[in-house]
Amino acid sequence: MGPALHCAVHHMKYGILGDIHANLNALRSVLAALDAEGVDEVVSVGDVVGYGAAPRECLHLLLERKVRIVMGNHDAAAVGLLPIDNFNPAAAFAARWTATQLSPEERSYLAQLPLRLEYEHILVAHATWDAPERFDYIMSSTDAEPSLALQPRRVCFIGHTHRPLLVGRLRDEINRTFWTHDTRVDLSEWQRVLVNVGSVGQPRDDDPRAAVAVYDTESEFYSLLRVPYDIEREQQRILRAGLPPILAERLALGF
Repeated sequence: MGPALHCAVHHMKYGILGDIHANLNALRSVLAALDAEGVDEVVSVGDVVGYGAAPRECLHLLLERKVRIVMGNHDAAAVGLLPIDNFNPAAAFAARWTATQLSPEERSYLAQLPLRLEYEHILVAHATWDAPERFDYIMSSTDAEPSLALQPRRVCFIGHTHRPLLVGRLRDEINRTFWTHDTRVDLSEWQRVLVNVGSVGQPRDDDPRAAVAVYDTESEFYSLLRVPYDIEREQQRILRAGLPPILAERLALGF
């Protein structure tokens, strides 16, 4: 008889960064929180740049930490891969400003980011899994259906709306789509689920603290952490850069 075959299961603790938007103080704070959680790997759902005033610093911090990143719409806009016609005036101003700040090497790096990542346990995209290049918004159960139907893994992490949300199908009721805003969820109960991890650098759920997610594949628990950071310092950075004041003001409002 040959040797017994064992199927190795690799347990992982992932840290998932929502939209960072060039907010350096928020990024530093959430990375410290993930270090304290003892995560094995950190991954970003994109929009590293845009809105905020530290695009290069944030990108280099992620590179230093070997964080894998998917392309967000603001990343694409900053390097000319996405028109900014649909951006509001403040967002469009920030996209043009960001483009002037990036070196050719940084532009090249952002331009070649993948739209989707597939890990052993999880999937990562910026907006949707089914058509990531369109940067559509998942705001309802109906919006989630195309992605849920195509996911090759049970759990897919996304961002884009800056509002935390879980939407998917439960194992014991796979013909209906459910959603929850709970911040600690047992994902073993879900047959397919899209998890929006909110935003590190510009939350829009009336909580100005930075949001960051942790997923433990052994316990199958997902947790959304809220991390305070020096908002005033980041506001001053935005104003000094000459970016629209609304981009500084909204950080304190969480909207």
